[in-house]
Amino acid sequence: MDDTRISLAHGNGGRFMRELIEEVFAKHLGESELNTEADAVQIDLGNGEVLMTTDGFTVQPLEFPGGDIGSLAIHGTTNDLAVAGARPMYMTLNAFIEEGLEIEVLDRIVASLARAAREAGVKVCAGDTKVVRRGEGGGLYLATTGVGVRLPGVIPSMDLIQDGDVIIVSGTVGDHGTAVMLAREEFGLRGDLVSDAGPVMALTEALLELDGLRFMRDPTRGGIASIAHEICRATGFGVRFEPTIPVKEPVQSVCDMLGYDPFYLACEGRVVAVLAANQADQALEKWRQLPQGRDAVRIGRISATDKRVILETALGGERFLEELEDDPLPRIC
Repeated sequence: MDDTRISLAHGNGGRFMRELIEEVFAKHLGESELNTEADAVQIDLGNGEVLMTTDGFTVQPLEFPGGDIGSLAIHGTTNDLAVAGARPMYMTLNAFIEEGLEIEVLDRIVASLARAAREAGVKVCAGDTKVVRRGEGGGLYLATTGVGVRLPGVIPSMDLIQDGDVIIVSGTVGDHGTAVMLAREEFGLRGDLVSDAGPVMALTEALLELDGLRFMRDPTRGGIASIAHEICRATGFGVRFEPTIPVKEPVQSVCDMLGYDPFYLACEGRVVAVLAANQADQALEKWRQLPQGRDAVRIGRISATDKRVILETALGGERFLEELEDDPLPRIC
């Protein structure tokens, strides 16, 4: 048997599976209090309100500029808790590994996952490993559950959004989706663009003390346009985007060449927030003091007179951003 690649024996519950868990997962995640023996683990959440989320990750390629499926699993899960006003504390990890995956690749990815967990202050405390036959998976799929505790301050909710509220974003949009697309080299394009994937807890916690905070969301699949449509459906208000949405030149160039729209492409380390108009500048000042938010800008407003998502162009015109139907870029997270 080729001991450099995953085989079906690594998922049969015997010696090879035990060695894989010990030599890859436990080696990197042991510091996260991963329990590889018990069927259930005890966690201490204190006395706060508990929030939980779950997610799955199928990105291709498994490694891309600025990250990989391992770090992405940590960021994606913890960021969902953060924008809900919680501090992530614990995670579980399920790995679905395809027969034939190089163990060296798996080791790199799990090491990256462990580093991201330490940086995010979250402990991977339980997990499971399954191996699927060659051709039945994309190399590696990860499924996670995250648990956190609500922090003091505003509880962000779409129910709080009001006419005239301001929308801000913590940085450029479309970086992650474009970086993954370039890493696939499907269109003969290459570049040095790096994914924005990263933790957003510093950004979200900075705004919780503002009583004018209404809502926060990380613009992953569907990008900022899809968040705007969620707001429209939930509130009955419209969203007007201003011509200030920050897009890096390489992202815009790739979108222009291939017919994509950066407003629908995923980000994995950004936050979109809606605030009362009189606190938007204060929120931007807080974000710009952080490394993750130095490019934060106001990008739009909530409008009771509009019932759609409208983009105001730099030339003074307008265009509708319709709700996403087809997936423009599958398997980016």
